[in-house]
Parts: sequence; structure tokens; C-alpha cells
Amino acid sequence: MADFHREIGFFGLQGDPTERDPKAAQESFAAFKDLVARFPGSKYAPDARLRMQYLINALAKYEIHVASYYHLRGAYIAAVNRAKEVLTMYPNSPSTREALQILVKGYDAMGMEKLRDDAQRVLDKNFPGNKAPSANTESEQPS
Repeated sequence: MADFHREIGFFGLQGDPTERDPKAAQESFAAFKDLVARFPGSKYAPDARLRMQYLINALAKYEIHVASYYHLRGAYIAAVNRAKEVLTMYPNSPSTREALQILVKGYDAMGMEKLRDDAQRVLDKNFPGNKAPSANTESEQPS
């Protein structure tokens, strides 16, 4: 709980916790995971599972912030790698749509048409009618 409260701030949310170093969130997740593994029938296990899901979503969002920053700076390979990490490490998080959008934009910016089209197909299949913003617009960031 100490790591979890360090993640969200002692007096409640202080800014967006997904824009800060994820170390506290990772440590908190590991502690809750240990609790659930060692004491699955505990009265604390359901709460720990909910907190773990929150932390997964926060960690995925952190990776999206980093990927968006890299994309904005023209570091397309780094942006694509961070977006892929979201898809592999946090596949059920709400950030998967944004990760796919970053993949499409990053591959487009690098002229990798086949990979861009593959990523766009996955985006369309999972989020119909949700096109990735143009890679040529520097001020656009996934929402």
C-alpha cells in the first residue's frame, strides 16, 4: 500500500501519475501480485486485483506518454518500440488503441508502408472507424 500511495500521491492525485517515473507503480504491482499469489483467498485479494488493474493501466499510459514524446521529437523507432511494448506487456489496457495509432504514425513517418498498413488493419479491426492521426501533423497526439 505504501508504494501504491506513493504512486498516486500522499494527499490524492497530484498531477497525472502516468507522467511520472513508473518505479513506484511497478513495485506496488509486484507487491499486490505477491499478495494475490500467496493468499488468493484473503479478504484483501479482491482489492489487490483491482489495484493491479489500475496499475497496469497506469503503466501502459506511461509508455504511451513516452512513445508520444518520442514521436513528436522524430524518434520514430523509439516511439514504435514503446508502442509495441504496450501491446505486448499490457494487451488488455485501454491504451492499446493509442499504441496502435502510434505504430501507424511511426511506420508512416519512416516510409514503412507494409507495416503501417498492417498496424492500420489491426487498429481498424479492433477499433472500427478509428483512423490514426496523420504522421505529418506534428502537434497531433493520440487522445
